[in-house]
Amino acid sequence: MDAAKMLDLPFVDAHTTVVAADPDAVWRAVAEMVDRSVRNRPTAFVARLLGCADRTASGPRPPAEGSTVPGFHVVSAVPGRELALAGSHRFSTYALIFRLEEAGGGHTRVRAETWAAFPGPAGTLYRLLVIGTRGNAVVVRRMLTTVRKRAR
Repeated sequence: MDAAKMLDLPFVDAHTTVVAADPDAVWRAVAEMVDRSVRNRPTAFVARLLGCADRTASGPRPPAEGSTVPGFHVVSAVPGRELALAGSHRFSTYALIFRLEEAGGGHTRVRAETWAAFPGPAGTLYRLLVIGTRGNAVVVRRMLTTVRKRAR
């Protein structure tokens, strides 16, 4: 299943890194990074402030389809292949999809894709603040750096 097509959201951007580890180790690093980065007080506060549909954590760790973390619910969790997170709030409906593929020589390519819709004038302003300032790109790149470090 292609999570992006299922969600029917416009593509925003993608960032890729190559990790010196096999897909299973990278999968564990992605799951740990998601768990640690979104299950903290600042993220929960922002989720409440924005009116996110998914405000609390539920479900098993590592992420499983249907479980939630603040700001996201898990749409697809295929160990070693894909983790698709989606959510919505007052200004946007969005998805963050991590795709893993073998890159040869014991390496794994990780691609983090952002998909989102920003309806109405408030959504347009929010897009300018989050995407236009490259803030989203900085956060996603930081996530990929964390995955790369934890998977080694």
